[in-house]
Amino acid sequence: MKANVLLSGTLALAVLSACAPKTPPPAPVAPARPIQTAQPILRPPPPAGTDWRDAPLTAGSWRWSGSDGRSTASFGLTGQPPLVTITCLTRGTIQLTHAGTVSAATPLIVTTGSEIFPLMSDPPVPGATGITVTLPARAPVLDAMAFSRGRFVIEVARQMPGYLPAWPELSRVVEDCR
Repeated sequence: MKANVLLSGTLALAVLSACAPKTPPPAPVAPARPIQTAQPILRPPPPAGTDWRDAPLTAGSWRWSGSDGRSTASFGLTGQPPLVTITCLTRGTIQLTHAGTVSAATPLIVTTGSEIFPLMSDPPVPGATGITVTLPARAPVLDAMAFSRGRFVIEVARQMPGYLPAWPELSRVVEDCR
């Protein structure tokens, strides 16, 4: 008897479920289109009174290389000389090089999301290309550049400022040198 009640209850549920309206399967979702990122365009610095964090990034990208046994990150456009290069010269010594030439040691300013760092370039070497600053690998400016909120700016007197993204290539050179 108990089996008949159980069987009739199961049969009743099966009949009722057959009467329920069928829900159509969800419509297929179109695959997401890849996001295309354009290279930033080289633009002049923002007008006075504008926050540097709102300026467009300088055109280019960071590339890391381990050539000649040295860890190096360079920023610029592909096929052109880099605007900025950061190289581990020896364990504990990093050289920051900015494109351009100067006739004497020149002040540089590195502005990050947390601090402003005034620096002085090394005296120029005859025939050398670029304005260099030699720093200890544990210099606070390097950590500030690596951990800046997305960007930092390097300004050299009489040169166009570089609004650079804080990408991992920079951090790699710093860590390789420590």
